Amino acid sequence: MRLGKKGKWLACIIHLHYLVRMIRAISLGFASLSDKGIMMILIRVMLLTLLAFALLGIGLRYAIDSAFHYFGYADDGGMSAVAAIATLGLSGLVLFRMVAVAITWVFSDNIIDIIEAKHYPFEAARGKRPTNWQSAKMGLNSAMRALGYNLLALPFYLILLVTGIGAPLVFLGVNALLLGRDLEDMLLARHGHHFSAFGKGERLFLGLAGAAGMMVPLLQLIVPVVATASAVHMAHGKYRVKTT
Repeated sequence: MRLGKKGKWLACIIHLHYLVRMIRAISLGFASLSDKGIMMILIRVMLLTLLAFALLGIGLRYAIDSAFHYFGYADDGGMSAVAAIATLGLSGLVLFRMVAVAITWVFSDNIIDIIEAKHYPFEAARGKRPTNWQSAKMGLNSAMRALGYNLLALPFYLILLVTGIGAPLVFLGVNALLLGRDLEDMLLARHGHHFSAFGKGERLFLGLAGAAGMMVPLLQLIVPVVATASAVHMAHGKYRVKTT
């Protein structure tokens, strides 16, 4: 059905509203880094993510080295190290997003506790913190979902690689949807499925911002924590303005 002129204007206003709310939520998410508790969580997430990638690189190096020996290819370790670095580099975007978000899941309840207690005490009192087992399970589900969907999209990444821009756009779209769902799930686990965390547009806008941030070197290290804090502000901000 075609939208009339008024319908198009209404759609523009709604999207503009989502954009304004997202910008506000993200700015508050970055501002939360000034909180000592959030900063300590960020440092832990960054260190654990870097450690996970270091261990993954070592594992890949030995796996490739074993494969070389199995197929009778003589190597002093140099080629296997280069191959491991290249493999990790090529798959880095997908793996980093998967590992960083999974690790952030471990600390997500602490992040939400701090943000809600400081800014939204009424909502904090109504929520129920998930158990550590529930958080770990949801983090694992998130990682497996990210791996599965990105593997399904892999043929499109490869086909569109020659376009220069096509592959990154598909990656951005797939991971925006996944990240938006992850951020919403973090809040639904605490407040129940009766709680309307985001509209579809809000979830997409926030997911796009987070997925885009994870494609930027260095910034990607802080995005998972900032995105989690921003999601809390996005969800609760429509009901209650900051209280201090």
